[in-house]
Amino acid sequence: MNVVVLGLFSGTQQGIDGAIYLMVGHGIVSGALFFCIGVLYDRYHSRLVKYYSGLTLVMPLFSVLFFVFTLANMGFPGTSNFVGELLIFIGLIQKNVVIMALSTTGVVLSAVYSIFLFSRTCLGQLKVKNIANFIDINIAEAKTLITLCAYAIFFGIVSSSVIDIANSSDLISL
Repeated sequence: MNVVVLGLFSGTQQGIDGAIYLMVGHGIVSGALFFCIGVLYDRYHSRLVKYYSGLTLVMPLFSVLFFVFTLANMGFPGTSNFVGELLIFIGLIQKNVVIMALSTTGVVLSAVYSIFLFSRTCLGQLKVKNIANFIDINIAEAKTLITLCAYAIFFGIVSSSVIDIANSSDLISL
């Protein structure tokens, strides 16, 4: 969300459009990631990362969807967060290249943490002995996560949808 603030304070049309777009994308992706944490808590009754490892062996569908949301959280091309971050950085380049260069360090650190989190929870050997008794996500959870995944990818591909709505408003005038 610090990138959103940078986009708003850039004072450029691209920066503000990117901030609006990133807020929409962040709402989808962070909501999905929190939902994923809730799914894990329902099954294993713990939120501590150190207890998780090897979830791909027992929860393959969950792991695929969690990976997509991890990529979207990093701002991977083709996802909604990428479009917002790209517009914000284009707006920042127009105002101050040094601030843009410094702000990319936060994006890089966020990507490193996201990769670490996914590899720590989903890859490797199973840590808990009775984890194999649990099942993958159920139908209701799958519908929710697949819908959020579709939105994150749709807004990453059809980027004009949110930007046109934001620019059609009389509330934003630069």
